[in-house]
Amino acid sequence: MGQRLTQIATRTGDNGTTGLGDNTRVSKDSLRVHAMGDVDELNSNIGVLLCEAMPQGVRTLLVEIQHQLFNLGGELSIPGFELLKPEAVLALDAALAEHNEALPRLQEFILPAGTRAASLAHVCRTVARRAERAVVALEGQESLKDTPRQYLNRLSDLMFVLARVLNRYRTDGSVGDDVYWKSEKLARASAD
Repeated sequence: MGQRLTQIATRTGDNGTTGLGDNTRVSKDSLRVHAMGDVDELNSNIGVLLCEAMPQGVRTLLVEIQHQLFNLGGELSIPGFELLKPEAVLALDAALAEHNEALPRLQEFILPAGTRAASLAHVCRTVARRAERAVVALEGQESLKDTPRQYLNRLSDLMFVLARVLNRYRTDGSVGDDVYWKSEKLARASAD
């Protein structure tokens, strides 16, 4: 494979525009660039999450997700192009089913807290939701395939589930739990 980047500081963006993969230039505040940036931020946050201790299966899954997010970013950078395939959404569905099956049913809302790894997974979840909103906003102006929106929607669900998995994971063999919301209204209702 030949070199794709030969120089990082091109100075071509000094005027407030950026180049897309089809060689067109757009404003850096365009909806397409916002969507690309949110996907890039999500991928970077997953990179931070990967610095934490976790089960090998979760690590392998997250690395694959990073590659798919790079495909998604590439697709967003070239209007009309498709890099992210529907099979990537099916892979997230399979991971959701696998990890949900191993978790206890939720009895209450949980807080985005617990272990550092779980908390970072929750950050990834919220960035995935923002990236999804950015893609939906872009769809309001331009025609896009369904897969990018579906992938980000499913990924945010998966990051919630993985946060629960990571809250239970301990290297010493013990088992952790989620951090549950303490609803005053529910507490009063159960006391009555």
